[in-house]
Amino acid sequence: MKNVILIGLMGAGKTTVGKRLSQRLGWNFVDTDHLVEQNCGTSVSVIFEVEGESGFRQREEKVIEKIMREEEQIIATGGGAPTIESNRNNLKKGYVIYLSVKPQSLWARLQHDDSRPLLQASDNVRGKLEALFEERDPIYRSLADHVVSGENLTLRVLTTKIINTLKNEKFI
Repeated sequence: MKNVILIGLMGAGKTTVGKRLSQRLGWNFVDTDHLVEQNCGTSVSVIFEVEGESGFRQREEKVIEKIMREEEQIIATGGGAPTIESNRNNLKKGYVIYLSVKPQSLWARLQHDDSRPLLQASDNVRGKLEALFEERDPIYRSLADHVVSGENLTLRVLTTKIINTLKNEKFI
């Protein structure tokens, strides 16, 4: 399947990078969180509040299964999507890029962001980000076809770097 999938923790830049890659390649951009919200008619935060994380993950799983049937998409997943085995199996059908960003940088980006359900429940946002990184980094790395640092790069440089990798891998 000709899809590029961006994975990484919340705040890593998956949506921003995905939109730019979509523009540069002329492929459709898909944000799995946005699709879940569209399907439910409400925000991820409300879904978490009403159904809990497990309810959200079930909805996310259905969205990922459906979108992976299409081609020539840039797909930005939710940060927790790769933690579910069926999602990993579906995502692996495309070219998976892990946008790796250290917890300290994520904290600087997200410390005032109140739209992230997993951070809302925490009194220690930095500690929560560090714990999520420790838990998920090995999962992301094992799933990824390519790991790229999202640290200290402009959007232009980062997207060019990813496009060059896709060309070198003869994916595009």
